[in-house]
Amino acid sequence: MTKSKKTEADHIAETRAKVLDAALPHVVFDGWSAETLKAAITDSGVDGGLAALAFPRGAVDLALAFHYDGDRKLAAAMAAADTSGMRYSEKIANGIRLRLELVENHREAVRRGSALFALPTHAGDGAKAIWNTADTIWNALGDTSRDVNWYTKRTTLSAVYSSAVLFWLGDESGGEDTEAFIDRRIDNVMQFEKFKTTIRGSSLVQAFMVGPGKILDKVTAPGEAPEGFPGSIRK
Repeated sequence: MTKSKKTEADHIAETRAKVLDAALPHVVFDGWSAETLKAAITDSGVDGGLAALAFPRGAVDLALAFHYDGDRKLAAAMAAADTSGMRYSEKIANGIRLRLELVENHREAVRRGSALFALPTHAGDGAKAIWNTADTIWNALGDTSRDVNWYTKRTTLSAVYSSAVLFWLGDESGGEDTEAFIDRRIDNVMQFEKFKTTIRGSSLVQAFMVGPGKILDKVTAPGEAPEGFPGSIRK
């Protein structure tokens, strides 16, 4: 059987992976910078034109490639994990722990990335990256919400994950303090979920925000409404 011919997208994906792998040793010294990208292209031996297509915005795209590669690995790790004996809150916490474990050997790369995406010029990219991690975790857990809950779940988990990363970067306990921190934050999330259930059941909320023609009833997850991200209102 003949092998299918690689597409341009395949070559770009391979180039991105090779350059990223070559970049990690340089990030420790030069951060997610133009110098790091240039050195990684040289070390990996990839075609310069393909590298330009793989990282059109330069170093910031290299940093994003590192983050999204971690999210893809997280999805695979969560799919393979046996969580049958865990409570739902424990499954969420486990997703965060797995994500941090995937970059345990690249703390400095994460630290440099956090500094890069804290800059106003790249804050939007950083927010989208964190949102993608939260989305990856919820999807792996089988979340089926398609209404406003789709957003609130990802918003709260994005906040938990980003705070956990910052705590983890400064944790010198061997990970024990980070695990305890994650557990406390997940408890906060579950309390918020219970609070949402309570207020949605109130007559006041039902009268003004839930039901046919009401505001929250019109909010849908991306892909179900005609335009906009992170969602839109059906007309």
